[in-house]
Amino acid sequence: MPVRSASVAGMSSAPALAEALADGTVVLDGGMSNQLASAGHDLGDELWSARLLAEDPEAVTAAHLAYFEAGADVAITASYQATFEGSRGAGSDGRRRRG
Repeated sequence: MPVRSASVAGMSSAPALAEALADGTVVLDGGMSNQLASAGHDLGDELWSARLLAEDPEAVTAAHLAYFEAGADVAITASYQATFEGSRGAGSDGRRRRG
């Protein structure tokens, strides 16, 4: 089954998702934290998988890719706990500095 891209170059994913749903069953990926933990990432802090968005975004990409390769049509975000409050609680101001 080919991977369908629901968002290309900033385009809305709603039309692509609606089209996929009209075609029949759509497979959602699995739990992000489960995939990242099985790849050896420590998710034992307050931010869980959201920490990796800043520290190791390639790990998040690899987790999504693994689910697509397993047959997922739709990917969820790794944004659970990715809030300003959560970041401050974990000792960050919630902003990633680009260098």
